[in-house]
This record gives sequence, C-alpha cells and structure tokens, in this order.
Amino acid sequence: MIGEIIAIGDELTTGRINNTTSGYAAQKLHAAGHVIRSIHTIGDSFALIGPTIKQSLEQADFVIVTGGLGCTTDDLTNQAVIESLQLKGVMHSRVVANIEKRLTNMDACKRAAVQKLAWLPENATILDETYRMAGYLLPHADKPLFFLPGIPSQMEHLLTDKVLPALQEWYPQPGKHVCQQLYRTFGLPETEINARLVNLEETKSIQIGYYPVGCEVHVSLTITTDNQKTSAALFTATDEAIRSSLGTYLYATGGQSMAETVGNLMLKKAGKGLLCVAESCTGGLIGSKLTQVAGSSQWFAGGVIAYSNALKETLLNVDHALLHNYGAVSPQTARAMAARLAAKLKCSTAVSVTGIAGPGGGSDEKPVGTVYVGLFHNNKVKETLYHFTGTRTQIQEKTAYTALDTVRRALLEN
Repeated sequence: MIGEIIAIGDELTTGRINNTTSGYAAQKLHAAGHVIRSIHTIGDSFALIGPTIKQSLEQADFVIVTGGLGCTTDDLTNQAVIESLQLKGVMHSRVVANIEKRLTNMDACKRAAVQKLAWLPENATILDETYRMAGYLLPHADKPLFFLPGIPSQMEHLLTDKVLPALQEWYPQPGKHVCQQLYRTFGLPETEINARLVNLEETKSIQIGYYPVGCEVHVSLTITTDNQKTSAALFTATDEAIRSSLGTYLYATGGQSMAETVGNLMLKKAGKGLLCVAESCTGGLIGSKLTQVAGSSQWFAGGVIAYSNALKETLLNVDHALLHNYGAVSPQTARAMAARLAAKLKCSTAVSVTGIAGPGGGSDEKPVGTVYVGLFHNNKVKETLYHFTGTRTQIQEKTAYTALDTVRRALLEN
C-alpha cells in the first residue's frame, strides 16, 4: 500500500537533530512491501501540522506521524490534529492513572503536563498498553493514521511491534510474495553499478534501487510476484547475477558493516592471527570502526595513532632517517608503519595510513587528499597511493574505508 511519513519538530527543521526516525520507518515499511510516496519534515506549527496531515490523507492509504506528542509547550501535534480534522478531544483517564501511579508528589505543573499527554482524539487507540510511551492509532476517512513518539528508540519499538502488524490487518495482501535483499558495495561509483545491473531491470517483477551512503553504494533488490515459488526462483537467479556483476566490490549483504566483514574474514582466513592498525591522518577512525564490532578482541590487537613524526619513531620504530629523507607522507613511511607495528605487536596483518587530509598542508608535489595506505600481510609489505577529494572529514572517512577494504581484499586472496 502507499504511505506517507510526517516528522514534526523544530529540532529537525533547524538541523539540531538528524531525522533518523523517518529513514528507519521508510526502510521497515519498504521491507514489508509498502510504497512510501513522500516524507515530510515540518516544524512545531499549527499552521503546518494540520494541513500537512490532511494533504497526506488525501494522497496515501496510510500516514505515519512522528514527534510533537510530549508535554511541553512546543508539543502541538495532538491539539493540531483534533482541530484540523474537527475531532473531539477527550481525557484518557487510564493514561493519567498509569502515569500518576509511577510518579509521586506531583505538583500542579506536573499534573498539567500529564493531562496534556492524555488529551487525545476521541477514537484514538493507545499503542503501548503499559502507557510508558506516547503513540496511538487514529482511524480517519477509512484510513489508519499512526502517531508515534519522536524519540528514536520508542518510535522504532512501536513501529515494529504495533504499526506493521496493524497495517497487515488493515490492508491484507493475499497472494503477494516479496523477496528483498540489500547489497553493500565499496569502490564503484553509482553510475558504474547501474550500468552493470540495468539489464536486470527489464524484468517487470524486479525492482532495483541505487543509494549512495557515505563512502558506500547500496543496491536494493525487490522481487514481487503472485507465486511464492516463482518469487524464490527469480530471486535466486537475480541474486546470482548481481553478485557476479559486482564481483569483489560487493563486500556484504544486509546490515553487515565493512568492519564486521573484515572481522569475519580474519576469523575465517587468519586463524589465530591478529590485525593491528597504524594511523596518522585518520586519528583513530579505523580503530574506532573495528572496535564497534562485538567480539573484535578475538581478531583485533589494537592500534597506534602516531600523528607526529616523533611518535612514528618512538611508537612505530620508523627510522628517523627515513622520515627525514622521504617525509611522513610517502610510500616508504607507509610501508614502515605497517611492517614495524606488525613486528612489534606480533600481528599477522597490519594496515597503515599516512596522508594530508587538509584543508591546509598540501603542496604541488603532495596536494591535499594525497594518502598512502600500507599493508603488511603474509610476511610481505606494500603500499598504494590514493588521491581523495572532499572535506577533511570526507577524506578521513574515505581513507578509513579504503584501509579496511585493503585488508578485506588481502584476506580474500589468501
């Protein structure tokens, strides 16, 4: 079915907080076979909330609204809905009783706040039976209108446990069989990936999407048919075609990160071997990505942030003469950083990065974006030169991803 998402909050329209809730909702709804026609982000304004909801109701089969359900003066969603849709507002006594039971010594101000939380449209059905999270279902014009909290963790919980099942009951889709997969790639531009897969789009039941996400490009595959066996067979054939076309640029499917992929390969390919990192221009970014992976202590020894030449000498054992003769940003230094740290920590694999992230510090010989990635693996050491573009943060992110991808590819070749 076709849906629309409306996120409400001045914190979103001013950019103080990123609108992650809409993205999460759209992803989950798409995976459930729904089509999100539009996503709106609006401020806390009576003049915007009511008209936006009414317009979405006219165009979509269902609407999901997040934010503005709290008890502060800028939380206007409930009152705006009651007035714009010409509904009767009522005090939900069970909400009041439950909150008052949990809170003690309530003064007049707190009681007023509780009453605001409980003042809802008459036909609203509370989504959280424990009354610990705001949110309700409001049928209107024979369509479901869902109101969810703007707090991401609460919104995600109610969307998964309440909204998706309710939509299935409201709009049952018998005979519709959907198969989906997300492919995560690194190293190929979106246009090249599109060129490699465009012939698959000629089949009516196949839908392919291309989404740049930071340094990566994600490819989504959705297959929809009227027969489960047909969907499964077509998915298998298309999946094989996509994997073959993307080759080693495809590093994972689903939600697996590049760091998780590296970790899994270390466990599979390196045996009891360990990985370590020697970072200069990335300032610990590579190590941060690796340690975000649960269980990384099984295969990641750690790293050194050797930003200055002095630390490159004392912590990584890079020769003073080498740094003096070739400079910190050089193939010689990149190789030495990786090999010397691997020897010092007794690691089977080491990756190093040294470069100029900018915006200053570049030269005609070594412009901003010049980065060397060194690799020690299988008792051999090598380096690769890259010329990245973008802001300082973008260059650092590209460098970190490239370093991890360098390790990934080396492990695949084992």
